[in-house]
Amino acid sequence: MDFELNKSQKEIQKAARDFAKGEFDKELALELDKKHEFPRDIWKKAADLGFIGIHYPEKYSGQGLGILENILVAEELCSKDSTIGSCVVLSSFASECILRFGSDALKEKFLPQVAEGKVLSAGAFTEPDHGSDITFMNTSAVKEGNELVINGSKTFITNGAIAGFFTVLCQTDQNIKPSHKGISMVLVEADRKGVSTSDVGHKMGIRMMATSEVVFKDVRVPASNLIGEEGKGFYQVLEFFDESRILIAAQALGIAQGAFDRAIAYVKQREQFGKKIAQFQVTQHKLADMATKIELARLITYKAAWNYDQGRIDPKLTSMAKMYAARAAVEVADEAIQLLGGYGYMTEYEVERFYRDAKITEIYEGTKEIQKNTIASALLGKFK
Repeated sequence: MDFELNKSQKEIQKAARDFAKGEFDKELALELDKKHEFPRDIWKKAADLGFIGIHYPEKYSGQGLGILENILVAEELCSKDSTIGSCVVLSSFASECILRFGSDALKEKFLPQVAEGKVLSAGAFTEPDHGSDITFMNTSAVKEGNELVINGSKTFITNGAIAGFFTVLCQTDQNIKPSHKGISMVLVEADRKGVSTSDVGHKMGIRMMATSEVVFKDVRVPASNLIGEEGKGFYQVLEFFDESRILIAAQALGIAQGAFDRAIAYVKQREQFGKKIAQFQVTQHKLADMATKIELARLITYKAAWNYDQGRIDPKLTSMAKMYAARAAVEVADEAIQLLGGYGYMTEYEVERFYRDAKITEIYEGTKEIQKNTIASALLGKFK
């Protein structure tokens, strides 16, 4: 058992840290957050340096590395800036569905575009009336000749208004029982006739991201845009969640580390009652608790990523990582605000934004309650 990153992984970690240090500007972040504007220039630079799609094979403009390397980048970028980092690491969201299940033609056409920073990708899974229940889709895909005709709507879609394409969960068989056996994945280009998007409105956090409602009205795509086998979409998305939950855990881990770094820098220079507040035992205990939560989150997140790279699918472990890291991010960011006091509540000091950005990690990719369901199901098995 070896808990040490290898030389290559440490170099990737350092490269991501140096990139973020050189490109992520505090004043720019505050401005983009206020304007709800995506950091396009930084995203493109990250792609140019190979940070996006690092886990794609080289023939698709990736580096042929693993999920662990991908989450190392995510952690570093999100610790430097919770919002800019999140935008960059989620710019390729759901492209893994194509990577894992798509045809060679789909991979060759779309994955290089994502890795090279030409388009963003989006996963259109959640529906207005269904939320976390993906066992039946109101969005339908009906085959007509060599085409699929798609109708329906999705909501809370990350990158929705600016994505180049969507991975869409559709009901391709309306009559099959149980209904989840009639769900398929279909790739839909954003510029197809009948695709429209609208912003969901002002959000608590991740304000630079375009979170959208996406509507499909008689959208026609080639039947070859089917991702994987027809009727296997439900199982494919569950496998994808096993991978994406690790990325969200890393996002949360980075946010927690970033909030902690700002808090510790502040308490070491702030004076009250004639001495640095870092010298007070109550402050030291808060920092000890925060650091412990971050370290535990890092251990389980790294283990989940390593385990996935060994070719093992373990929903229990990935759910534990996502649930714990997200909770740690919220608690650490909350305590960071407390340590900064009134300044922590001010936009200029950033920790309030880290807190706002942390909360979403407990919600998307399955709420913490859904993660508990997954963990408990693995522990208990099926009842007779």
